[in-house]
Amino acid sequence: MTDFPDGVLSDSQMRSLMADGQIMAGAPIADSQVQPASLDLRLGDIAYRVRASFLTGRSATVADRLVDFQMHEMDLTGGAVLEKGCVYVVPLMESLALAPGISGAASAKSSIGRLDLLTRVITDNGVEFDRVPEGYRGQLYVEICPRSFSVVVRAGQMLNQMIFRVGDTVISDADLRELHAATPIVSDDAVIAGGLGFSVDLKPPRGDLVGYRAKPHTGVIDLERIAHYDPADYWEELRTREGRIILDPGAFYILVSREAITIPPNCAAEMAPYLAMVGEFRVHYAGFFDPGFGHSADGGGSRGVLEVRCHEAPFVLEHGQIVGRLVYERMSQMPQRLYGAALASNYQGQGLKLSKHFRAPAG
Repeated sequence: MTDFPDGVLSDSQMRSLMADGQIMAGAPIADSQVQPASLDLRLGDIAYRVRASFLTGRSATVADRLVDFQMHEMDLTGGAVLEKGCVYVVPLMESLALAPGISGAASAKSSIGRLDLLTRVITDNGVEFDRVPEGYRGQLYVEICPRSFSVVVRAGQMLNQMIFRVGDTVISDADLRELHAATPIVSDDAVIAGGLGFSVDLKPPRGDLVGYRAKPHTGVIDLERIAHYDPADYWEELRTREGRIILDPGAFYILVSREAITIPPNCAAEMAPYLAMVGEFRVHYAGFFDPGFGHSADGGGSRGVLEVRCHEAPFVLEHGQIVGRLVYERMSQMPQRLYGAALASNYQGQGLKLSKHFRAPAG
C-alpha cells in the first residue's frame, strides 16, 4: 500500500491509488479526468428522482434511503432532463476502497456551479455532504438539484470533482503570510484570517457591467453543448456606476472578485464561506482551485468568479466588500501538470465569465 506525505494528493499520486485498487470505476478512467489535484467523477446510467435531499446517516446506505424516498428512475444513457427544483440521486461510475489515513472531499466543477446546479456527493453511512471519511470503501453517489435552469445530462458527464487528503493539509495563517511575502498570492493587500479573504468587484475599470442575474423562466440547457446558448436568453446583465447592487431574495448572481488570485504550484485551495454575520447572502463555496490557477510568468493572477445567492431579505452589496475566503492547502507532492499550463483550462486568466455553455457576449 502506498504511503504518502501529508497534503493534498497530486495527479501522479491519484494514479497510484488507481493502480492499488483504491480508486475503481465501472469503465476505464480517462487520463483527462485526472487534474493536477483532483479527479473528475462521471455520472452513471441511472438517475433516481427522490422526494427530498437526504444524508444516509451512520446506520444506513444510499440504497436504504432510496427505498424510502425514490419516486421513479430515469435512464441517462441517451440523455434526460433534470427539472428545476427537483432532487435526483445518481450513482457515479467511480467507487473507492481507501487505505486508512486517506480521505476525500468533493465539489461541483466550475461550469456546474456557474449554472446554479446544486450537486453534492453522498456516501453510504455518511453524515456530511461532499466529504468521504478516511478509509471509506464503497460506491459514490451524487445528489443533483437544478436551482435556476433545467438541464439535460447524460451518463459519463462530469459534474463533480474529488480531492484526496492525507493528514494535516491546511496552511496556517502565519505560514500563508510567509508564502504571500515570498510569492504574492493576491494582487492587493492580503486579508488573512482563517484563509485568504476576497472581495467583490462592483467598479470595473471599463464600462459598468458588474455581473449577471439568472432569469426566472428559461429554456433547458444541454450540458453537452459548449459555447452554444445566447446569454441574453438566460441572464440579465447587472450594470451600475455606483459601486453597489441590491441582491433580491432567492435570486442567483454571477459576480467577480476584485482581487486576482494565484495558487502556487505546491498548493491547492478550497473556497469556503465567510462569516454569516456579513449579510443575507451566500457565495457558492464548494469549489476547488488546482495548483497553478492564476500562476503565470507575469504574476498577474486570475480573478475568482462568485456564484452568489441571496437569502431572506434584500441586501445591499458594496464594492470591495469581503464575501468569502480561500483556504490554502499544501500539496503532498508537486503535480506533473499545472492548471492552465499543459491542460485545456477554461478559466485561466478569467474575469467576469459565464459557464462554457454560453457564447461570449457580443462586443
